[in-house]
This record gives sequence, structure tokens and C-alpha cells, in this order.
Amino acid sequence: MGILLAVITYFAYTFIIVMYTVKIVKFLKCPLHVRWDLYPVRTEENYRYGGSYFENREWWTKTRTKASFRGFIHLLKDNFYLGAYFLRNRSYWLALYPWHLGFILIISFHIFCFLGAAATLLGIDISRTSTSPGGILAYYVILVTGVASFILGAIGSVGLLIKRSTSDELKFYASPLNFFNYVFFLIVFVSGLFSWYFSDSTFSEYREFWRDLITVRAPHIHWPTAVHILLFSLFLIYLPYTRSMHYISRFLAAFFIRWDDEPNLAGSAIEGKIRKQLEGTVSWSASHIQTGKTWAQVAQEVQHPEPKEIKG
Repeated sequence: MGILLAVITYFAYTFIIVMYTVKIVKFLKCPLHVRWDLYPVRTEENYRYGGSYFENREWWTKTRTKASFRGFIHLLKDNFYLGAYFLRNRSYWLALYPWHLGFILIISFHIFCFLGAAATLLGIDISRTSTSPGGILAYYVILVTGVASFILGAIGSVGLLIKRSTSDELKFYASPLNFFNYVFFLIVFVSGLFSWYFSDSTFSEYREFWRDLITVRAPHIHWPTAVHILLFSLFLIYLPYTRSMHYISRFLAAFFIRWDDEPNLAGSAIEGKIRKQLEGTVSWSASHIQTGKTWAQVAQEVQHPEPKEIKG
């Protein structure tokens, strides 16, 4: 059982890293997006009043500076407390926010357990009686993160099940897959809570499991912990097929679409991308577009209708 669990865990973590990498690369290889030019742009110097570099005299001759770190922090804060949901639908936010926190914390918890296991291999004791301040800190971080993730995630999953099935505003947009996700995630959170309460109150067994994986040894753990590890591995394998990609894609969309106000100057990389896209062949047709032609040809041949005279 231990060897099988180890193999599934190795596979799950490798799978999710590969799949998310593939999705990110696919996103970055997409054709050039349609420009928004909606201000304020957080990475701009004068974002507070909606200003942009276009205000500067002869801006095309000057080197642009972008405060990417400011934009990253803004997204990180928004991604953490879900401010838009709080302002627009507070009752839904009360169910969504604990689920959202539980999701983030359970991922963090498993990462912390891995790091804690690696620290023990370096001779650091991870316990509340450790002689190392770092070992004591790691012990409580893992404990609090794990328990909080299980409790908040379970509360949020139940809350979303109730809210999505009873709210007239939300149930119309809820699909069977949404309810499956909430039930599945609830089982994952509850399995962790059960394992902690009845089997591994300090998560030392789970750290030992990771220590065995790092040193490529067959792990030996009790069944409650094994059940949670198995369910979490299935959770990781399933995640790339859910909407969880938005935790990453919202950062990509902000920097590469919403806040992308890079000018299209002669000889620039953007000009090269546009030329390449215009060379692409149209694969569909309509009354105003013929298939088989390049987009450059279509753009040159489009005929605008003559304006009609208004009588009266």
C-alpha cells in the first residue's frame, strides 16, 4: 500500500506541474490580443489618476518604466480577499471566501509539509519542543495551516453547495460539475480533518511520509493519513481540468492583456507579431469575408456600406 501511495503521489505532483506548464505556454503562444487601452493601468507611473506615458512629450523617444511589482502586489491582494465579490454579493462572498482560503491553505500546507520533511533531513527537529526556533516556527505554521485549511475548506464547500442550490441568482448558472466539485473538495477537506483529529494530531506522520518520498523509501502510515494523501493526489490530478487555472491566468491576463499598453512602433516585436498574424489564412467565410485569403488581403478588401440618406 505504501509503495502504491508513493507512486500515485509522485505522479500527481509531476502531472499537475506539467499540465499547468503546458497551459501557461499555450496561453503565451496565443495570437496577439485586441488592445484594451483602459486606464488606470496599475503598472503605470501615474496610475492613481488614470494617467499614462502618452501624456509625456515625445514619449516614443523615451525609455518606459513599468512598476510590475506594484501590479503583482495589487493582484495578490485582490486574489487573497476577493474584494469584487465582497462589494457585489456579500452573502455569496461569505461562502466563497472560506472555500477560497481553504483551497489556498491546503496547497500551502502540503508544500510546508514537504519543506518540513526536507528540513528534518538537514537535522532540524520540527516540533514544539525543538531546540531550533525555526523548527518550532515550522511546527506551528504546518499545524495552523493544515487545520485552518480543512475547517475553512469544509465550511466553504458546504456554504457554496447551499448557496448555489438555493439562490435564484446563482442556481441558474450552476452546472452539475459545480456541485460535483464542491462535494469532491468537501471530501478532501474532511478527510484531512479526520486524519488530523483521529490519527496524526501534529502532522508528524505526514512529514515522515514526505521524508520517505524524498529519500525514495517505502512509506508506512496509518490508513486515515493514507486516505487523505490518496484523495489529495486525485485532487491534484483533477485540478488542471477545473477552473482553478484562473489562479494563474488572472495574473497572465492582467499583465499581458488588461495592462498591456505597449506601443506598436516601427520595427518593434509587436509589429512583427502583427505582420505574422496578417499572413495567416482565413478559415471561415461570410458575406464580407472569403475563405482562403490572408487576413491582410481581407483587411484591404473590406468594403464599408455607403451611409443612407435620412429623409425628413
